[in-house]
Order: sequence, then C-alpha cells, then structure tokens
Amino acid sequence: MNSAKNDTSPLKITLRGDIRQIPRLEDYVAELASRSGMDPSLALSVNLALEEAVTNVLLYAYPKGQDAVADIEAFASKGSVRIILSDSGVPFDPTKADTADTSLGVEERPIGGLGIFLVRQIMDSVEYRYEGGKNILTMTKNF
Repeated sequence: MNSAKNDTSPLKITLRGDIRQIPRLEDYVAELASRSGMDPSLALSVNLALEEAVTNVLLYAYPKGQDAVADIEAFASKGSVRIILSDSGVPFDPTKADTADTSLGVEERPIGGLGIFLVRQIMDSVEYRYEGGKNILTMTKNF
C-alpha cells in the first residue's frame, strides 16, 4: 500500500461536454489514491464508481442541447476518500432509484440502472442532496 501524502487540499476536476472526457478520471483517481494511500486495485473500483456516476450526469442530467458539466471535488485522508460530484442538471436523486435486478438474465433486464447499482456496491456511503440549484452526490470509500 502507498503511504498517504500529507495534503489536505481538495482535488478538483471538471468534465464538460460528453463522455469522451471520462478517461481523464483515471489519472484523477490515481492522484486521489496516492494522496490517501489507497491500494491500486481498490482505486480501480473507485474509478469505476466515479466513471458510472459522471457518465450518468454527462448523458442524462441536462436537457438536450444544453452543455453538460460535471464538477468533482475529492478529499483524501489516510484510510478514506470522499468524492463530491455536482451538476446543475435536472434534479435527480440516484439514492432513491430502483435497485437493478441482477438476478435476471441480460436479455430480460431493462436497460439502465446498473451504473447506480455499481456505485452503491463499490462505495461505502452514497448521499444525495439538491441545494442551490445543484445535484450534489457525495460518495465515500473507507479502506
């Protein structure tokens, strides 16, 4: 395991436009892992959860024709990371969304919902609030 750096400043990134921005998250999460001492294999899981949440924002949060923007701010400490994803899109609480039925076969399963399912499975805490015209999703992983 990496040793955590003594840096308490938030790590920020903004993704604009479309999902072609998603690969930028890999280096972002690698830096977050370095700051917190997170194991690289766990960082892959956290990256997957963040990618799923950001993809949902970029694809679905904004009305057609409006520029999509996802702001991410993360805080690293020894033993945990807290990631705050915010957007000015249509209000949507993913914590209240139906849980995907993973017992169904791929052909029987309705499209959608697996991203939120993955976020809930990977992260230890997922909290939502709508404040100041923004969707704010806070995801925490302890290790």
